[in-house]
Amino acid sequence: MTKIFTTVVMLLLTAVLFVGCSDAPPNTVHTHEDVNGSVIGALGGTPSERLARELGISRTFSSANELVFHLLSGTLDCVIMEASVAAELVDAHSGIRILGEPILVYDLRFAIALENAELLRAVNNALVTLRNNGTLRGLSDHYFSGRRFTYVSPEGAIRRPGYLSLAVSADSPPFSFTDEYGYFYGLDIDVAQAVSDLIGVELQVIEYDSWELIRAVRYGRADLAVGWLPDEGDEQIINISEPYAVAAHVVIVRR
Repeated sequence: MTKIFTTVVMLLLTAVLFVGCSDAPPNTVHTHEDVNGSVIGALGGTPSERLARELGISRTFSSANELVFHLLSGTLDCVIMEASVAAELVDAHSGIRILGEPILVYDLRFAIALENAELLRAVNNALVTLRNNGTLRGLSDHYFSGRRFTYVSPEGAIRRPGYLSLAVSADSPPFSFTDEYGYFYGLDIDVAQAVSDLIGVELQVIEYDSWELIRAVRYGRADLAVGWLPDEGDEQIINISEPYAVAAHVVIVRR
């Protein structure tokens, strides 16, 4: 019954979004300075949530449609979201727009335990190879710009005993997410797979809540964590690899 009720509510929300937004209140956020202290929506468990919490009154939601509904109704002043996801959302809803340039741009890196300097070197060497052969650029273009690029593990690759365990959040598209069958996809997953292939070991993906990623690496429950916004001081408790991609977060407002 609960599942049916939730489905009905989401269908009603979606219907409202497509009816139009003539009754939407006027936009109050015109510059990035206006974001400070405002009521900001974000998807729960994403770096946007933390940024929203730092800048204003943060309210988190589980779906993009809910964010748009509350933005148009005026219960949110603005929404902060990863740029590629935001672009798709704005294309689908005429009553919203992206405000200027990104409000935050940062590198995506691997987190590795301090005591595992050998793995850090191996990962950084693999990233150099993947950058030089165009794999990192291809994957970024695919997940951020919609261009066709597919990473496929090379056939007949020599595998050493053991594996690399990767800690990811399963609800952070386009970085890491699962399909209806529970298989992991995303930029982080593909980069980690390509790195594992070059190192010569299997990749094991383990799901954690976003706030547990660094802790999982620090306390030896995973070899790697990826796709997070580093806290100040993280480099004192973990190793941080060279970047493998750049992420941008933008502000969405009412038109």
